[in-house]
Amino acid sequence: MNLSIDMQEKENELFVKVAGEIDAYTAPKLKETLHPSAEAENDKDIVVDLSEVSYMDSTGLGVFVGLFKTINARGGQLKLVGLSDRLQRLFDITGLGDIMNINSKVEGGVE
Repeated sequence: MNLSIDMQEKENELFVKVAGEIDAYTAPKLKETLHPSAEAENDKDIVVDLSEVSYMDSTGLGVFVGLFKTINARGGQLKLVGLSDRLQRLFDITGLGDIMNINSKVEGGVE
């Protein structure tokens, strides 16, 4: 399955809409797309809408952990929105739900 990534920048936030499956084959594309934006500017927030992600494995979690660390080191914040119950459980089971800003509702500029 393919992965589509749509990005829109507004002021000091980058809104990213991800659709498809995030796995060992598609995670490198996600990382290559998001990490340069996270590394480019200080204090930048990235909001990632995962409402159209049907599957994610540990490779996808690794991408978000790396992104989270990069953004936090630069004073920004990573916000994950639109998680299905399945994705929410994945973050909760790993303990990432306690340290990352995760909201099941879609907020901001991406719907």
